[in-house]
Amino acid sequence: MDVDPASAAAHHEHAGSTYHFCSNGCFEKFKANPARYLKPRTAETPPPAPADSEYTCPMHPEIRQTGPGTCPKCGMALEPVVSTGGEENPELRDMSRRFWVSAALSAPIFLLMFAGMLAGMGSHLLPPKAEIWLQFVLATPVVLWGGRPVFERFWLSVVHRSPNMFTLIALGAGAAYLYSVTAAIAPGVFPDAFRGPGGELAVYFEPAAFIIVLVLLGQVLELRARSHTGKAVQALLGLAPKTARIVRENGGEEDIALSAVHKGDLLRVRPGERIAVDGKITEGSSPVDESMLTGEPVPILKTAGDPVIGGSLNISGSFIMRAEQVGESTVLAQIVNLVSAAQRSRAPIQRLADSVSAYFVPAVVLVAAATAVVWGLAGPSPRMAHALVNAVAVLIIACPCALGLATPMSIMVGSGRGAAAGVLFRNADALETLSKMDTLLVDKTGTLTEGRPALLAVEASPGFSQEELLQLAASLEQASEHPFGEAILRGAAARGLIVEKPENFTSVPGKGATALVAGRGIAVGNAALMEQAGVDVTSLAGAAERLRGEGQSVMFVAIDGKSAGLLGVADPIKASSREALQVLREQGVRVVMVTGDSKGTASVIARELGIGEVHAEVLPSEKQSIVRKLQEEGRTVGMAGDGINDAPALVQAQIGIAMGTGADIAMESADVTLVKGDLRGVARAMRLSRATMANIRQNLFFAFFYNLLGVPVAAGVLYPFFGFLLSPVIASAAMTFSSVSVITNALRLRKVAL
Repeated sequence: MDVDPASAAAHHEHAGSTYHFCSNGCFEKFKANPARYLKPRTAETPPPAPADSEYTCPMHPEIRQTGPGTCPKCGMALEPVVSTGGEENPELRDMSRRFWVSAALSAPIFLLMFAGMLAGMGSHLLPPKAEIWLQFVLATPVVLWGGRPVFERFWLSVVHRSPNMFTLIALGAGAAYLYSVTAAIAPGVFPDAFRGPGGELAVYFEPAAFIIVLVLLGQVLELRARSHTGKAVQALLGLAPKTARIVRENGGEEDIALSAVHKGDLLRVRPGERIAVDGKITEGSSPVDESMLTGEPVPILKTAGDPVIGGSLNISGSFIMRAEQVGESTVLAQIVNLVSAAQRSRAPIQRLADSVSAYFVPAVVLVAAATAVVWGLAGPSPRMAHALVNAVAVLIIACPCALGLATPMSIMVGSGRGAAAGVLFRNADALETLSKMDTLLVDKTGTLTEGRPALLAVEASPGFSQEELLQLAASLEQASEHPFGEAILRGAAARGLIVEKPENFTSVPGKGATALVAGRGIAVGNAALMEQAGVDVTSLAGAAERLRGEGQSVMFVAIDGKSAGLLGVADPIKASSREALQVLREQGVRVVMVTGDSKGTASVIARELGIGEVHAEVLPSEKQSIVRKLQEEGRTVGMAGDGINDAPALVQAQIGIAMGTGADIAMESADVTLVKGDLRGVARAMRLSRATMANIRQNLFFAFFYNLLGVPVAAGVLYPFFGFLLSPVIASAAMTFSSVSVITNALRLRKVAL
């Protein structure tokens, strides 16, 4: 149906959902009964990834293509590079359907086999020929339809000369099935070496079908586990509200789609709502919960001028904010992209598994062939039947699926766990390198300290009160653009003081400022300004020295030509810095401060925090040189900073750590970003990286040990001593169990304490 795009009928907002006309709609009928002629599209049903978007393999992220497809290396279905959040995995749906149908068809085969075992060897519930044909009828759709993805991926591995787990599975299951079909249709073609003492010819439809069923089960479990690893990304995507309430120029308000929000728009955020985009509050105040983004559980009071992050939760108050970052520019969008990229990347330790896998599959095929030859020449009767069964068992139990899953699963889960704690890894390399860090260089401003001056001391001379002193000084500073002036204003506001408008404001470069406030002459500045104004501040000299010894900058205040007191301003140490440094020391990390600030201030901060090594008054290039010197000593160096001046050192360090509250260039240069801008995040990140690497090593051990033990047993080395042979069915069950054990171990990272 044709609809005028300008018409309000082109789409309709109702009950929080967007509706579109169905194909046979009618505008007149729509107006009379909208609900009948509309199709809803709700937020709970996200759109699928576009067919022309970029797809990649979760196990081989270097494989990329436009549109869906199959990885030529491992045969897995490709997934969209940019997740839309919560989309259903078509591969999981397909594998689940194939598994349940195949399991239902295989159940009667299992019952026939089990009943025959209970009745005794050689006994059958049905006549032998009827039982063989029943197994053929039931096993054929299992192998050919249920196992179709296995054989398709086997063929791709041959075409691309990239043998993988599906190569072994297809060879094993295919050999058992083709042999059994031939034995059922043309038994006379087989010589006596394939026959038992009574001339009977065994068939192996059971292992062929069960191998496919168990492989499908393993695929379903793996795909479900991988979907769980994406929960962190989906949870982050779910934080963004679908709509925002815009405040129009005429004062009117209306809800609009999130995609319609532009930079500079004024938005109202009501109690209990999630903030739509990044911006700054222009009016009102409220506590805001940023825990999902930063890992900080305590809501933070936000007032006019404070930044807010899209996706965070407004607790109780109502405020108006100005949008500053929208769409892909928001912190939330960047976090999602970082986490997705990290989960797809490969850790250096993965090279070990890749190197082994490159030789492992061809080696297993050779071992299976050798097993068949040995059993065919020297095995008990029927020799060739034993040769086939044991060769198939070797192919199946040696399937390297656990080896392929060992590293990627841990990286995916670990990256997601970090995102939930406000720790973002750029890639898996960063996750691995951080676990080896033994030296951490930290910038002072914005990393150890708050990053902006704060009023810490107000000391009044006799005859003046602290309130009077601060109120008049803050009134003067209204006209100043100096950072110290802003600190004094914030300090007065925090004490509830009302400032007045200054008159005749005069800035004295390098000294301070003077003005008239309520008819009184006010001067705020250093000792040189007081001397110029003829004000004696000798009585305040002792207090000034004490405050300077504490790392504060001192400003004298004169009222009507008399010394009224002094103010102490400094960049305060973050409340979390002491705890963070203590934890890092316990983890064996050497902490070094590097700052461009003065030696006196740096020494005070270092003394308070217990940092023994300090480099002060250094240029950005010198920070980089300090990192390089430590690296030459054989140290694995991390650099934590938040400013543009930290970018060269962040790049030089083996692991650059950026505070999320800092400059964009610092975050672009870093390997790890702490969303909260809290140094405790470094300790969290190290705990997580070490736990992840330990988890990977455990997985690799399980995978290697399992194959080293399983292959000889499947080949029959125990038969001469104990008469024990490993059935291909048991081998396929063991292969599935090995994959499940690796997946389960990796998922433990979701619960690691940070």
